[in-house]
Amino acid sequence: MNSKQIKMYTKGYCSFCYAAKNLLAKRGLSYEEVPLAGDAVAEREMRELTGRSTVPQIVIDGRPIGGYQELIELDMDGEL
Repeated sequence: MNSKQIKMYTKGYCSFCYAAKNLLAKRGLSYEEVPLAGDAVAEREMRELTGRSTVPQIVIDGRPIGGYQELIELDMDGEL
């Protein structure tokens, strides 16, 4: 059902990460979570892919869309 490939870079203490995961779950969308805690390789991959160092960073179909606020905007526009 979920035709989009969603990857989300997260950290455990991040309330915006938690909120983004909740929104995706509420929409019935599956995603791959990449926890960054102590994983320098994943953190470097996220920075190279998105150009950002804050979390969450969400990538949909290989395209970085940003964080939680951008996810909400996509949802409100019916593009999620």
